[in-house]
Amino acid sequence: MATTKNQVAKEPATDQSKKYVSRIKKRYDEEVVPYLIKRFNYTNINQVPKLVKITINTGLGDVKDNAKSVQLVQEEIKQISGQKPVLTKAKKSVANFKVREGMTVGIKVTLRKNKMYDFFDKLVSIALPRVRDFKGVPTKSFDGRGNYAMGVKEQLIFPEISYDQVEKVRGFDICFVTTANTDEEARELLRALGMPFKAN
Repeated sequence: MATTKNQVAKEPATDQSKKYVSRIKKRYDEEVVPYLIKRFNYTNINQVPKLVKITINTGLGDVKDNAKSVQLVQEEIKQISGQKPVLTKAKKSVANFKVREGMTVGIKVTLRKNKMYDFFDKLVSIALPRVRDFKGVPTKSFDGRGNYAMGVKEQLIFPEISYDQVEKVRGFDICFVTTANTDEEARELLRALGMPFKAN
């Protein structure tokens, strides 16, 4: 009897986890994969580049000594990303910047799977269109190995952040890591997913 109860308890959880698929993941499977196969003449579906992870990080130069401010920034990144970020520590001391080894100098979060796709969706559909005079993101910020980095000047473009609760307007960096072998393939992947690149 106990085993049947356990089985019944487990079933809804697995059904629920299978049920939710991010809108961007669905677009990738149904539209982006066929488009990229046609565009680059891939012979094997495993050659099709995909988004692996998104990392968000910000420096704490001005507030690294203030525990309350560090906590506020951490909470903002958590609200924006939907995942608890980690504190990054200084690997060595730098006297000119008053940095000691082991001191908290930044905040970082790595998103994968559904959280990654949900963040991407929110960024391109809601946050970027709220940037004043937005004309698209630059196409030149690829690293030569299929990864793309961009900067956000203020956290206020995200709907979770309330202007009244912000201690200071601050920006952060977002890095998109893909399996693409070239920048061109990575650019087409991100563009097909909805990244609003500037027109050349």
